[in-house]
Formats: sequence, structure tokens, C-alpha cells
Amino acid sequence: MRVGNTATPRPAPLPHALLAPTSSVRTARREDAAALADLSQPFVRSGALRERPASLYATHAADFLLTEAPDGTLEGCVGLRVHPAGPEEGRRPAGVVYNFCVAGHRQGSGVGATLLRAVLARARARSLGALFTATTGGGGLFLRYGFAPTTARLAPPSWAQSLDPRRNARILTRIL
Repeated sequence: MRVGNTATPRPAPLPHALLAPTSSVRTARREDAAALADLSQPFVRSGALRERPASLYATHAADFLLTEAPDGTLEGCVGLRVHPAGPEEGRRPAGVVYNFCVAGHRQGSGVGATLLRAVLARARARSLGALFTATTGGGGLFLRYGFAPTTARLAPPSWAQSLDPRRNARILTRIL
């Protein structure tokens, strides 16, 4: 009499994102300003991000969430600026997601998705009605997380007016 195979099944291989070290997410501090500026530089050079001085990162450190490797190296960052709704609008405040970048060696590893989930959670905790962002790229990650194309007239006016039309950025929004 033959008994079935008793070999222990082998687990399926893990996707690359699960093999990479886990990143922690935290709010940036003033002392992170230089590292945030350095992390952003490749994206500024490529035209994907606007140039921002380290002093801006220091002044607005509380806007930023960042991911760190276990050794403390910054792997990604994203800013969330809250724009109050005008009294005539009858809407809740809106948020603008900005300066979203992930270090080249960590792209495709889940760091961007981790940051985007964290910024969505922060926006909900602040009772924002919608999030807006502008991208010069395809915006695939944003689209996968429920963002959709919109127009500047629906965005917070001060932010929409600050957009450089020469960058030809696409505006995306997500209602929360």
C-alpha cells in the first residue's frame, strides 16, 4: 500500500518588495532638512520636482512623512500641506501631496506605496475632504490608489496658482 507524498511543500518565492528590509515611516524633523533636500535632488535634476531649498524642508518639516532604512538612511519622502476651504466654498479643507520621491535603489520595492498609504491615513485623521497632487509623470501609483485626473479650478486656489504651466503637470485628486 502506497502512502501519499510526505514531503513538506515549499513556500512560493516572495516578491522582491517583501524581501527588501522593512522601512519605517515617521514625521520629518527640522534636522532632516538636508537629507530631504539631498533625496529630492535627482528628481529636481530630472524635472520631476521643483527645486526647494533645505530651509523650506526645515521650516515645513511637519508636512513631511519619510521612510528610513534600518540604518537611518532616508529612502523616500512625501509632503502634505493642508489648505483651508474658503468660507464661501462650504467644503472641508483639502490637502496637497507634494515632493513625493523614493530613492532610486528603493523604487519598485513598496516604499512609495507605504508612503502613499501613510499620507492617506494622515489626511483622513485631519478630516480633509480631498487630496490633490500634480505630476509630470504618468501618476500610476496615484491612480492605483484612487486618484483621478481633475482640473486646477477644483484644487485649492493658492496651490493651483503656484503651478508652473511650463512643467505641463497633470493634476490628480482623490475624494476622502
